[in-house]
Amino acid sequence: MIRSVPYTGSEKDSLYVALDRHRDVVLWKLEGLDDEALRRPVTPSGTNLLALVKHLATVEYGWFCAPFGRESEPFWFDTETEDMTVAPDESTADILAFYARARAAADLAIRETGLEDTGTSWSGKTVTMRWVLIHMIEETARHAGHMDIVRELIDGATGDHQEIPEG
Repeated sequence: MIRSVPYTGSEKDSLYVALDRHRDVVLWKLEGLDDEALRRPVTPSGTNLLALVKHLATVEYGWFCAPFGRESEPFWFDTETEDMTVAPDESTADILAFYARARAAADLAIRETGLEDTGTSWSGKTVTMRWVLIHMIEETARHAGHMDIVRELIDGATGDHQEIPEG
């Protein structure tokens, strides 16, 4: 079920729900597709659904954990050149588990870090948790939009959220 950003929620809760809604859409875009379809490149750059999930997992760790001194799992790939590709030996289950672990680590960082708390990004810039939440809402929404287009090219399915059955 799609959640709504609370109309009267705290700033942190509102930002978190806004992010989490898009995260859920990312996973919904994969539903019903086989492994071949998830890996199918449909653009000249080779964009595919599974690679977008791998990228989003990488940036969840990179923005929520690293700047605030939190543990990140060791990556088995070069984050500069291989986070938007899926190797033949990387299974769908492994990529989805990687995304789940990244989300869980990010959620813990969000819960335990104040909006005004600062960290140092990969570029050396000082960032607040508020800025990271806003950035990751943008990043995740952007890639969920890419996934919508890729999914439409694969099987014609469209939409920005899962329909809730009436009744």
